[in-house]
Amino acid sequence: MKKTAPHILNASTNLLGFCLVIITSLKITKFNHYSYLDECAVGAIFCLTISCTLSFLAIKTEKDKLSLKMENIADILFFVALLCITVAICIVSIDVV
Repeated sequence: MKKTAPHILNASTNLLGFCLVIITSLKITKFNHYSYLDECAVGAIFCLTISCTLSFLAIKTEKDKLSLKMENIADILFFVALLCITVAICIVSIDVV
């Protein structure tokens, strides 16, 4: 079976940086009180952080069954984070902010 944990780790860390930029820019511009954009970004940050941790642990563990389980959970959380980012992009695109 093909290991996807390194790919999940790489993509999760990149998107985590993107979400942190969103939160920082919202705090600087003081838009965080007027929209759900920051809640979506925080949800994505939470999921991506756990996804990064689990994918890293899946790479480092020697037990194949545990590695596969952590990799699957990391994959699901990565997908949830993508949904949060998609909602955030929709909020910005619709100009709700």
